[in-house]
Amino acid sequence: MSAVRPHDGDAPARAILVGVDFGRGSSFDASLDELALLAESAGDVAVARVVARRKAPDAAFFVGSGKADELKEMVQLYQAEAVIFDQALSPAQQRNLERHLGVAVADRTMLILEIFGERAQSHEGKLQVELARLQYLSTRLVRRWSHLERQRGGIGNRGGPGEAQIELDRRMIGERIKSIKKQLERVKRQRSTQRRARERNAAFRVSLVGYTNAGKSTLFNALVNAEAYAADQLFATLDTTTRQLHLDGLGRSVALSDTVGFIRDLPTTLIEAFQATLKEAADADLLLHVVDGASPELDAQMQEVQRVLAEIGAADVAQILVYNKLDRMEETERPRILADMAELPGGARVPRVFVSALTGEGLDLLRARIAELAAPEAGLNPAATAASADVDAAAMEAEAGDGDEAARTGTYHSHA
Repeated sequence: MSAVRPHDGDAPARAILVGVDFGRGSSFDASLDELALLAESAGDVAVARVVARRKAPDAAFFVGSGKADELKEMVQLYQAEAVIFDQALSPAQQRNLERHLGVAVADRTMLILEIFGERAQSHEGKLQVELARLQYLSTRLVRRWSHLERQRGGIGNRGGPGEAQIELDRRMIGERIKSIKKQLERVKRQRSTQRRARERNAAFRVSLVGYTNAGKSTLFNALVNAEAYAADQLFATLDTTTRQLHLDGLGRSVALSDTVGFIRDLPTTLIEAFQATLKEAADADLLLHVVDGASPELDAQMQEVQRVLAEIGAADVAQILVYNKLDRMEETERPRILADMAELPGGARVPRVFVSALTGEGLDLLRARIAELAAPEAGLNPAATAASADVDAAAMEAEAGDGDEAARTGTYHSHA
């Protein structure tokens, strides 16, 4: 099933990807690689990529009438069934483009919502996704579907075709949104009760967070011997899974939770809808911020995760930076020191551990660092934690002996 629209047969829908660079201050991926991965995750295949540059979005076509004409020619040339934009479109822009191009048009928000709709497994996850999709669709109720033309305005009536049906649809969507919100409130209360129970049991709470496809679920499985679904794709996991993590020499239980991955321009409706799930991160005692250490975009991805953490009230929760996918790094890029300190966007210094969730390399160091911070006497004092980790890193540097700065500190080439 295509993320954009149903199509005949099992073949993926042919889509043209479009990205617009609005200059400084705008989030823009010149390669459109991430959008291509999103399209692939949704069941589409990219047959062409188009990059445009503008000072501001065009009110009617987003890319301007000239570029819209160019896209129309490309749709015919590549026999494309859909055009997918890397930025959010207004309802009017989407409607105008569909009329002009003659094919389905989707934006980044719609694509992510479709993927979430396919991947949600739990009752809570399905409710959250449905709420986000309804909130998105409620702004796009226009006369574009055939059933909206069942009731027409008669003599003396000013209403146009389908006006009454649109109002009925709006009312039905509004009622469904209210119903879902009530159900999610019950879920929040249940989660709150569960959290209080864990607090009474002195359970130390650790949450995995990070950019989508950083390997969180693979790391989760490696740490707790679980069987959570993990795949090399965007948003492989949507539903929170919690397991007990056993650490040698620690006299308290540790609850480890895997959460939904973050992504650039994550739709606001999804952040709002997933508040119940994201609360796991905000209420955690410790965050394992998992980074794809082999990604050329790791700096931008880290900044996006930090931004979302601040948005959900988790910016002040203690962190360990976990640079995953050590097995994918070139030999010249691999750090000699697998545990050191690093600076987060914003200046805070936190412990960092390099690991491979796939091969298990570095996991013992990560478990040791978690145990150190979970110890009752640690108290998760950020200053004390930083000082302790700095001492450990200094000792490791001394053991490393001579060598260049990158080899001693575990810092490798910059991906900026």
